[in-house]
Amino acid sequence: MDETYDTISRINEKFNKMSKSHKKLATFVIDHYEQAAFMTAAKMAKTVGISEATVVRFAYALEYEGYPEFQASLADWVKKKLNSVQSIGAKYGSSTQAEILTSVLSADIEKIEDTMEHIDAQVFEAAVDIILGAKHVYIIGLRSCKPMAQFLHFYLNIIRGDVHLIDSTSTSETFEQMLRINEKDVVIGISFPRYSMRTLKAMEMANDKNAKVITITDTIHSPMCLYSSCNLLARSDMVSIVDSLVAPLSVMNALVVAMCLKKPDDVRKNLESLEYAWDNYQVYLKDEIDFIDEEMLNVPLHAQMARRRKR
Repeated sequence: MDETYDTISRINEKFNKMSKSHKKLATFVIDHYEQAAFMTAAKMAKTVGISEATVVRFAYALEYEGYPEFQASLADWVKKKLNSVQSIGAKYGSSTQAEILTSVLSADIEKIEDTMEHIDAQVFEAAVDIILGAKHVYIIGLRSCKPMAQFLHFYLNIIRGDVHLIDSTSTSETFEQMLRINEKDVVIGISFPRYSMRTLKAMEMANDKNAKVITITDTIHSPMCLYSSCNLLARSDMVSIVDSLVAPLSVMNALVVAMCLKKPDDVRKNLESLEYAWDNYQVYLKDEIDFIDEEMLNVPLHAQMARRRKR
């Protein structure tokens, strides 16, 4: 058996063709793998709300010989994840703090450079136009991707209105927040390994409602691309127990800048309104406010990049 073809990889690969009950079980396993790895078939069936026979068939559908093999494989995957701290010790154990800093920053630079080389510029431009043209924008990113979703929500809210951050701890709450989504709207799903099945389900719902779907993920083989018409791919690797999300954040930063340059008057007006509110309600002192350079709003993006290359 190929060791790289682990339980989670099998679930991601087969998720799109699963039955509803199997998708429900797959979502539970992905989101709660620490508990799922040590549950009996009966316990998992009761927890998820399906039959024990369905749990067993799920294991067969993932090409295991039975539930015990599925459980052992999942437990082995979990143990490898939990032992990642030991891997860090083997890699960096004899390094100084300065060497660790240099090594991690160099790895992040390499990921940004790789993303620059491989990202599709036409897809990026399409994403900018889709976001600006949508009636409502919904953003979802869970677990380690949540801060990125919050970052994008904050800045898109300055650029345009009707931006909604989907923030929930359950799939049902996610659907409630997307209840009125339609073909005039767009969902931006942000997810990297370990992929979030709740994020995937939100994108599936958006696709079923004929809304446009944009995903920010790591590879074309990501399950997040199943329902997306616009895939922004950014390199992300596990440096230690922490995912390196520098490249994806840079892509989002580029999205924000590109939209600002397409809507300079709207951005300036919104910033002025925001400044007035901050000043009127004494939220910040004047010297704490640092706005976008207005001169840059009137400079084409390609000209900005040319300036930076000359520095």
